[in-house]
Formats: sequence, structure tokens, C-alpha cells
Amino acid sequence: MSQHPAITVRDVSFEWNSGSVVLNHCSLEVPAGEFWMLLGTNGSGKSTLLRILADLLPRKSGAVAVNGQVGFVFQNPDHQLVMPTVGADVAFGLVEERLTVPQVRQRVTEALSLVNLQALQQRPIYALSGGQKQRVAIAGAIARHCDILLLDEPTALLDPESQTDLVQQVSELVRQRQMTALWVTHRLEELDYCDGAFLLEGGRVVDSGEPERLKRRLMSQG
Repeated sequence: MSQHPAITVRDVSFEWNSGSVVLNHCSLEVPAGEFWMLLGTNGSGKSTLLRILADLLPRKSGAVAVNGQVGFVFQNPDHQLVMPTVGADVAFGLVEERLTVPQVRQRVTEALSLVNLQALQQRPIYALSGGQKQRVAIAGAIARHCDILLLDEPTALLDPESQTDLVQQVSELVRQRQMTALWVTHRLEELDYCDGAFLLEGGRVVDSGEPERLKRRLMSQG
């Protein structure tokens, strides 16, 4: 494992044009090759921070270092799946890499295998469940050989069984592929699958570390 963090955030602030402050001197480090979660109530800045890390929003001040290629998974997979079939959608993200057709096929097959969707390569996107769509989105990042996965409440629209399946799958992927993942959630049960967690309040990290301890803290707050 690299001695350098995969993600470093230093004193990052962000506010909307209305003047509403979302992040207020926020700092954190995500160790390379680990699965960490971002916790906090609605409005605490979780999704905004993730979008800044993915270069989807500009920070007002502070510094961000992301060491590796990033894949972003939205809360609603319909916002990022653009092709008609599973295989075509995973292949779509490889267009800029100028790979040969056999190389693309290999990347797609490998990525779908890792998320247990290889048998659905020809399946229309519209025929998939919500959990399967999220796994297609993750496969797209794997096919591009992303080092870091940023996942914005990826289980929010899923049923309880699919929620558990997805978080288990990402936990296994991190270990198998030696990836780094940062997962936004407010579901305390998902903390059972990560290496560590950050708690955001008022746009800054107020606690971080061992997931079980953070879970106890939040449960005691009711």
C-alpha cells in the first residue's frame, strides 16, 4: 500500500452564489487502498465535497490532492448510464483511450465479471434493477482502470437487500483490486463494511476513525 493518502483535503471551503456556506475549512485524508465513508445529516456537505473531489464543482478555497484516476457513481444511476445495453455502456467510457476492439472487449468482460454482471452483457439497461444499474456504473469505472471510486449515496434508491449486496460488493472490490473508495451515506448499518469513516457537521469533519466507534456515537445521539 502506498504511504501517501489517495485523497487529501486541506481547509476546503465552498459556498453557493446565494452566500450559503456548505463546506467550512474541511480537511480529511483517505488512505490508499481502503474503503472509507462520509457520514452526516442532510446539508452537512457530504455530496458537495464528493463533487469537488471529482472536479464537478469548484472549491472556494483550500487544497485538494487526488492521487489516481477517479470514477464517480451517482445516487441515481440513470443520470450516468447512456447506452442501450450493459456491455455498450461499460465500453462507452473507453472511447477516449483509443483501444483496439479486442482490448475493449477484454476490459468490458473483466469489469462486468468483477461486479457479477457478465451474464447480462447484452441486457438492455431499462430491464435492469436499481442495484444492477449501480453495478454497471461501477463496472464502467473499473473498465477505465480507475484507482479511486467516489460513490454518492449509491444505495439511496435501492431496496434493503440490494443495499447490502452493493456495499458488500464495493468492499470486496476495494480489497481485490487494491482500489480506494469514498462512499457517502447516512445508513449506519453500512459502516459494518468499511475501514474507516468521517463525520461531517456544519461543513467540516468533526470526527473520524474506527467505524464501530462512530456508529456508537451516532446511535447514542439518537
